[in-house]
Amino acid sequence: MSDISDKANSCDITAKSSCCSADPTPEIKKNFRNHWNNAYSNSPQEKLGWYETDLSPSLDLINKTGLQKSARIINIGSGSTTLIDALLELNYTNLIATDISDIALNELKSRVAGETVEFIQDDLTQAKELNNIEKVDLWIDRAVLHFFIDAKDQDSYFDIVKSKINKNGFVILAEFSLEGAAKCSGLDVFRYSKDMLVDKLGEEFKLIEHFDYTYSMPSGAPRPYIYTLFQRIT
Repeated sequence: MSDISDKANSCDITAKSSCCSADPTPEIKKNFRNHWNNAYSNSPQEKLGWYETDLSPSLDLINKTGLQKSARIINIGSGSTTLIDALLELNYTNLIATDISDIALNELKSRVAGETVEFIQDDLTQAKELNNIEKVDLWIDRAVLHFFIDAKDQDSYFDIVKSKINKNGFVILAEFSLEGAAKCSGLDVFRYSKDMLVDKLGEEFKLIEHFDYTYSMPSGAPRPYIYTLFQRIT
């Protein structure tokens, strides 16, 4: 990692505001499942700092893949996202929602009850269930990767990506940009540029599209993101 990116990802909270709350306690640092379960338990979904009313950035990239409605699509760190609802409405039939928070997944499951969605509760940094799934045609990650600040956790994440994407399959990564907040939900984040994500995925993947996007939190505060769409070519 270059000196520039290291500096950009230093936790200088005097330069960047916190996304949602105060510094994490030692317990939060050790138990991310409890942290995210508490987040979903303590606030209505529409008040959470990452709640979207405008799904168009992700939906536009999904549309650009040209995948069939039967394509196998996994939503990483889905929480209780309404993206799953939107994909069901668009007649996608082979969806997987996965998150570390069982509370979030149960909320999503109750909302789309009876639909053909597979739910997987797992920790990407210590994956068990996800290591055993069949390969997918599209991997969607909005606001998950940037929570992995340790190199070993980032390596684990990209190892799973590379092992689970079919040839000619796609990856959507939407993370805090270098101009984004240094913290979210009381946790430090690791911010990305397009080039950093290209480097992480390596020569097996081709960058198809990228754009900057400023998300407005329910509070109205802006959060700059970098959105990327990659295709596996080897």
